[in-house]
Amino acid sequence: MDRYVQRIRYPPFELEHMNPKNIPISQATIEKGMSVTNFIIGTEDDWFVEWKDAEEGDIDLLELDCEITDSPPRFLTSTRVGWFIRPDRLHNISRKLIIPTVTLLILSLFIHAIEPGLVEQGIIGETIAGSISIGPLDYPRLLFYTFPLFILPLLFRTIANFRDFNRQKKLSNDPYQEPDLTVDISRESIGIKVGKIVSGLQLIGARVQVGVAMPERSSVLDTLGRAEGGQPSPGMSTKLPEKRLASGDETGTGVGESIPMQLSSKKSVILEPLRIMEKGDWLRNIESEAEITLKITSNQWPGSVYSSLIAIHWEVVLEFLETNGRRILWVFPVIMPQSEEPTEMRVAPVLSGRAELSDL
Repeated sequence: MDRYVQRIRYPPFELEHMNPKNIPISQATIEKGMSVTNFIIGTEDDWFVEWKDAEEGDIDLLELDCEITDSPPRFLTSTRVGWFIRPDRLHNISRKLIIPTVTLLILSLFIHAIEPGLVEQGIIGETIAGSISIGPLDYPRLLFYTFPLFILPLLFRTIANFRDFNRQKKLSNDPYQEPDLTVDISRESIGIKVGKIVSGLQLIGARVQVGVAMPERSSVLDTLGRAEGGQPSPGMSTKLPEKRLASGDETGTGVGESIPMQLSSKKSVILEPLRIMEKGDWLRNIESEAEITLKITSNQWPGSVYSSLIAIHWEVVLEFLETNGRRILWVFPVIMPQSEEPTEMRVAPVLSGRAELSDL
């Protein structure tokens, strides 16, 4: 048959709370355009991506009308090319403190409830027992010790958002020039000749990363026999009100904050993670204006290919050090050739939908 079969079960935003088996696999046939080598990522019992030649038994599948290309589409070139900053480390610290501080607050309220017995037994003293009167109301004394700790994650989060916001504003208003690069791509490695580096920046690292971009919402709904405005499929939310700003905004596969606070009128300069993604090792100790060779990821991935349901995206990340000691990333896509033989990965490498938790 002159068609391909595409099958995908893509992780939702909060993948930690979702059993993959409860999410249906989107599958369809698509007319052959460019030549694509068959590949499988993951298994049918887990997060799963498959591209193969259609067989006679696939004749009843939905025929998807879309283009196949090896050039990144606009929604990726507009959100995954250019200068990016790392989310402030306080975001991650804030999330790690939420559960301990909430637990401490609940424990303090429980201790206050049984406080008379604890005081009578001599387990706690008057320094933490009793209440403090403020106006007409009494407040547990212990709460004055634990509540400041309870709001600590919120304080860290607020500080991190404003620090990120200031860096985004500065980078958007006065961006660096593009690095002068010459790229040579093969299935074994990616060679990069680094020309003159922008003044004020020092190249300190480089790596290759590859992943599966979010499928288009309309294609997912079509393959599952769902209509927009009706009951969403498991793992999907209702349609989000804004246009697709990043690789996962429009699909509605979960609601949450994928990237921290960003400028509303500018392109985001915090890179959103692909939820199925593998990152190569960092190459360090790079000399200025040098020729470097980046190793491909340890797993054998398919070459670059983009359709409305399945998109394999390769990119290179260059890490620079600014004069103020902060790090900044230059990200650009590469078109990886197709492999000669079919590729298979038994486990799909999944990442958190939150940028600060995905080690970007």
